[in-house]
Formats: sequence, structure tokens, C-alpha cells
Amino acid sequence: MRHRPAAALVFATSAAVLVLEILAGRLLAPYVGVSLETYTGIIGTVLAAIAVGTALGGRLADAVDPRPYLGPTLVAGGILAWLAIPLLRALGPSAGDGPAAIVLLTAVAFFLPAAVLSAVSPMAAKLTLDTLDDTGRVVGGLSAAGTAGALVGTFLTGFVLVAALPTTPIVLAVGGALVASGLVLWWRLAARAPHPLAFTAVLVLGAAGLGLGATSRGPCEWETPYFCARVEDDPSRPSGRTLRLDTLRHSYVDLDDPTHLEFRYVRVFSGVAAALGGGPLDVLHLGGGGFTFPRYLAATRPGTHSVVLEIDPDLVDIAERELGLVTGPDLQVRPGDARTAIGRIADASVDLVVGDAFGGLSVPWHLTTEELLDEIDRVLRPGGIYVVNVIDGGANRFARAQAATLARVFDHVAVVVPRTGPPAGAPANQVLVASDRPLPPFDVSPDDGQVLRGAALEAYVDGARPLTDDFAPVDQLITRR
Repeated sequence: MRHRPAAALVFATSAAVLVLEILAGRLLAPYVGVSLETYTGIIGTVLAAIAVGTALGGRLADAVDPRPYLGPTLVAGGILAWLAIPLLRALGPSAGDGPAAIVLLTAVAFFLPAAVLSAVSPMAAKLTLDTLDDTGRVVGGLSAAGTAGALVGTFLTGFVLVAALPTTPIVLAVGGALVASGLVLWWRLAARAPHPLAFTAVLVLGAAGLGLGATSRGPCEWETPYFCARVEDDPSRPSGRTLRLDTLRHSYVDLDDPTHLEFRYVRVFSGVAAALGGGPLDVLHLGGGGFTFPRYLAATRPGTHSVVLEIDPDLVDIAERELGLVTGPDLQVRPGDARTAIGRIADASVDLVVGDAFGGLSVPWHLTTEELLDEIDRVLRPGGIYVVNVIDGGANRFARAQAATLARVFDHVAVVVPRTGPPAGAPANQVLVASDRPLPPFDVSPDDGQVLRGAALEAYVDGARPLTDDFAPVDQLITRR
């Protein structure tokens, strides 16, 4: 095999492996959420598959002439890519959560296709070497081609494909390209025509894999660049709708009554807003989701001006189509990451900042740190309030660290925990409230929680380490291991 075709082959297979690796994050999200642990498990498992595949491919290339096996290897990799979808959707709902579930699902769905495709590189190297004098040039060139393919697969998927297409068609297309190119190589490189029975068996398996991959239905009603989203009707309330993002029951909206607040933490938000007195407010929302609270403020405090920083523009479209969101001068949505977008908010321009951004169960780490809170303090007017929703339980390590961080920036902090106290078991919503001036009394129904202040808050925080841009292990703090 000449060097250029070999390099092109290694480039393409490496690109395919990285496309599958990045898409694995989206495919796993409905079952295990999106967190640093998710991507750690995926990257580690795929790297293990690459190592195993490369080693076995090298052994095969030394044992036999690899020429007849290159085509079938590509075909097998494509079929296994197709099968990753139904395997994941069959096992995902019962896999549980945590690192073990992440690694298990990744291994079941993506270990074999990544390993099989990684076996191509050493086989191509063996076919390209004419003499030991060319070893450095050939191996180095193919290694560079593989790295270049991995880079193209990474950038193309992350910056283009995920934003333009649902995940399943991308996987099916990658598998189809591998199968088609593998069949061509099989005919061209084999010393003799493949046995009809073997060829027929491969076609049957390929058709079965493609059919299963194309027809298996996942839990997503819509796939956005960031979330697996679906909207569910509420049987007990005809106009009620629940927005689910990945594993989280994220928002509840009543299409006919924007003043109906189903979730406890949103009712706490409303009590905090009421403490700022009557009349319209200027409000900055970090995260939109179902836009429940901006709609509530618009209905109960006419003239309120809300600016919502929402990273996912597709989620805004879903809210407009399905959840009754109407934007305008008094309810503006600015797409973009809240951490960077807040820099464009004027100093001392808002009365209330509402934090309700989530990736799975965790607040994105860069929205939890002292540096972000400095920005929030900058945009708040004197006496303005920051209120943020977090989810934590067990040792409450993240919630306590977030309260400690708030105390580094604001002079007055309170935490609203469930009515039974800080959750010692399953994670639950906790609302943190902060201001540079004494917090005005805000109403919290006994059913919605109890307020920790002063000595009770100090005992709750119990010396937790504040979060900074240099140290914010939010995902690890939330886990109860």
C-alpha cells in the first residue's frame, strides 16, 4: 500500500473514533447526565479501547498478511457503530448513575467500535513499510495522519455536526461511510474475491445493525446542542407542562396561569422577589430553562424588565413553541454562556439576579465561583439580591461550599433548606440568598422550607472551602462517595 492511501485510511478511522467519542456524551446524557465524571468515563474508556485495538491490530499484522483484513475491519467498525445506539438505549434506563454506570454504558456501546477501528493503523503501517530504513517516516507519518484525523473529527463534531444534526443520523452516517469504504477495500485488497457466504453474512449483519440503529427510539423529543429535551403533559392539570432536560425534571409551566408555581424552589424565588417591595424590577436570570420565573414576574409585577442569559438557543425555541414563552422589550433572551455574557451587563443596573442554570444535577462550575460572584455584585444595585438554586444532599458539600463562597463576596447570606432541614439523603433543592445589605424578611411557607441564618448558617457551612476559578470541583462535591 502506498503511503498516501494508508495515511488517508488512518486519518478517516481516527476521525471516526473521535466522532463517536464526542457523540457518546450526548447519547449517554439522558441516562447518566452531563458532568465532568461523564466525560472522564467516556474519554478513559475510549482511550482503553484505542490501546487494546492498536495492540491487537499490530499482533494481527505481524501474524498474517493484513491486506485481506483491512476491508472487513472497516465493515465491522461501521456495523458496531450502528449497534451502539440500540445497545445504549436498551441498557441505559436500568444502568443507574455514577462512574460505574458511565464506564459500563460507554464500554458496552463504544469500546468495540473504537477498538476495531484503532486496529487499522498498525495494519496500514505494516502494509506501507518496504524496508526498515523507512520505519521512522512511515510510522511517524501515519501517527501524524491519525492525530490530524482525530482533530478533524473532534472539531467537526463539536463545532458543526452536533449543532446542525441530531446525534443518531450522525452515528448512522459514520457507520455507513465505514461500511461502504470497507466493502470497497475488501474487494480491492483481497487476493481473491470474498466467499459469497461470508459476504452475504456481512451484508445481513450490516442491514440488521443499520435497521436497529435507525429504528431504536431514545428518550429525547428534541436534541439540542446541549440537552436531550422533552415536554410532558400533566394529567392532573390540563394546562401544565414539565420540561425535562437529560435526567432532570427541570421546569414546570402552566400555559394558562403563569402565576402557578409548581416547584418549591421557584416559590422561594417568588418570596425573595416580593421582599424587594412592590412595583416593577430589573432582573437578570442566569439560565432560562422553561422560563417559569420570568413569566411569573411579568404577570405579577407588570413593567418588570427581565434579561435571560441562556446558553442554548434551541431551548428558547422549544419554550416559545411548547411552553408559552413570549419575548419582547420586557422579557429579553440573550443567547450565550452566562459567565461571559454577564460582562456586557451594566454596573449597578439590576435589582435581582436569579441563578437557575444546570448541567444535570450540578450548576456549571464556572457559575459557582468567587470570580462570578464578583461580577454579580458588580451588576446589582445597592441592596440588590442574588438568589440561586442548587441541588445537593448527603453531606451537602457543594451547597455548603457555595454558601461559603457567597459569604466571601456578600455581607449577608441565608440558605433555604427543605422543611425537614438540610437533606441528609437524596439530593434536594436548596436556595441561597445573598446581598451586600441586610436581607429584608422574605416569606417562605413552612411546607417550602426553613431559613438558615446567623449561627444556624455558620453551623451548616461548617468551614467549607469557598469555590474559585482555580478550585471548583462541583461534580465531585455533589457525589456522595
